[in-house]
Amino acid sequence: MAYISFQPKDYFNTKLYSGDGQSTHAITGVGFQPDWVWIKKRSGTDSHNLVDAVRGVQKAIASNSTDAQTTYSNNLSAFGTDGFTVGSGNLTNDNGYTFASWNWLANGSGSANTDGSISSTVSASSTSGFSIVKYTGTGANATVGHGLGVAPKMILFKDTTNASTNWSVYHKSIGAGYRLTLNDTSAQQGSDSTYYQNTDPSSSVFYLGSNTRANASGAVTIAYCFAEKKGFSKFGSYTGNGNADGTFVYTGFKPAFIMFKDTSTAYDWMIFDNKRNGFNPDNDDLEPSNTSAESNTNKLDILSNGFKLRKADADANASGDTFIYMAFAEHPLVSSNDIPSTAR
Repeated sequence: MAYISFQPKDYFNTKLYSGDGQSTHAITGVGFQPDWVWIKKRSGTDSHNLVDAVRGVQKAIASNSTDAQTTYSNNLSAFGTDGFTVGSGNLTNDNGYTFASWNWLANGSGSANTDGSISSTVSASSTSGFSIVKYTGTGANATVGHGLGVAPKMILFKDTTNASTNWSVYHKSIGAGYRLTLNDTSAQQGSDSTYYQNTDPSSSVFYLGSNTRANASGAVTIAYCFAEKKGFSKFGSYTGNGNADGTFVYTGFKPAFIMFKDTSTAYDWMIFDNKRNGFNPDNDDLEPSNTSAESNTNKLDILSNGFKLRKADADANASGDTFIYMAFAEHPLVSSNDIPSTAR
């Protein structure tokens, strides 16, 4: 059974809200002061907006774009003790539109870390296995401290200095010789030691080669690092079966958030969560790799111990294709108070 000593909602929570177009709109009910906020308009087409406490409020990057960091005074403008505040910007508060925000807790604005050959600023929660790492690239083989105390299973990298630089994604299931791209549909690419030196992260550092995506000389780069915590987070892979009675993926908890990507074929990334809609199989997706509004194509069931694909759609369940995923818990299968989880 999957036991944890903390409540998942204290470290990750999805908060839905409606935009009002006002210059100050406080979003509360997150349950904590988030250190990473990822916002996407649900009912319209627009870019994703990702802000974290290490780079600083108002400094945004987009999962669907190669763009460098942009400072917006009218999008996410402040972190609060129970959420965040948005301004009048269309990306986060367009009047009459609905929004989803995904919120993670780390450890504030971060502190110096000298575990690697490149010094970094790290905001880390060893409890939940999440850290935000900021460093300046060297353009040569290097290591960077991540602050988790255990090896990350997944890392999202973005050069925030240079325009036209793709995201780079490391995932344990495909290994350090390969990478994915968050901002497009590409299948896994590799083998290429210039990304991660063909070396999986250790308990203290991750490895960088000379590739400009994650280690451009002089570029300030952000890395979102995730270690696996039994009962709270899971990072793995599954094989599609091309059937409406689709693959079941065991996580050991009722998922609050699921993101996956076909690594064999070029399809979009997809995000599902436990707050939008509210029953199986009516779980709609948003796609990190593009600007599209929410799709109402029902693809999966959220269960007490994982998720199950419910369509033969190739982008989520192509027969024989491999998919990587990341998932965070709403409730462990059995928690420390012995209350069992139920399906959605």
